Amino acid sequence: MSRWQELTGGTSGAEYAARFEALARGGGDVHGEAAFCAALVPPGARVLDAGCGTGRVMMRLAELGYDCVGVDLDASMLAVARERAPRLPWFQADLAAFDPATLGVTADFDLVVAAGNVLPLVTPGTEATVVERLTAALAPGGLLVAGFGLDAAHLPVPPSLTLAEYDAHCATAGLTPVARFATWDAAPYDGGGYAVSVHRRDR
Repeated sequence: MSRWQELTGGTSGAEYAARFEALARGGGDVHGEAAFCAALVPPGARVLDAGCGTGRVMMRLAELGYDCVGVDLDASMLAVARERAPRLPWFQADLAAFDPATLGVTADFDLVVAAGNVLPLVTPGTEATVVERLTAALAPGGLLVAGFGLDAAHLPVPPSLTLAEYDAHCATAGLTPVARFATWDAAPYDGGGYAVSVHRRDR
């Protein structure tokens, strides 16, 4: 069972969506992840939103002209996404067993984004497998973007994945580091408790 399932019971979709709606009403920026991705690849690029949740990031990217696919394990989150954007492709799948071919999806994405603490919330022990699966979905030269917390202040569960471990998983999967930031606004990484990492598939 994933840490996310243990934390929420797979029933938090509506509550999660409401939290971001309230943030948007208060003038908060809820499109930082999408803007970050849009700065990396041009409109029309194929984007996989891995751990898409309620679809906030993917729906914004689709509005900006990207060809998007969303995948998540939580049915309650996907229910919100499908209600809000029924014409977009949403799939329920465990990222540790993700195989685009079984979903009828071509595995040549220009960018895969895993936002919202996806990596620290997968099933314990599957982190390396998830990175491998996401890398396999990329076209050569494609980018994997992952943002996640590294300490208790930035995570809803105890910290379980260090940047050194993540980088090692990426290297094993055939990825090379491109850049690392402290926020989705591309602030320089300063060794703090949250990091946004960009890696490239070179083969």
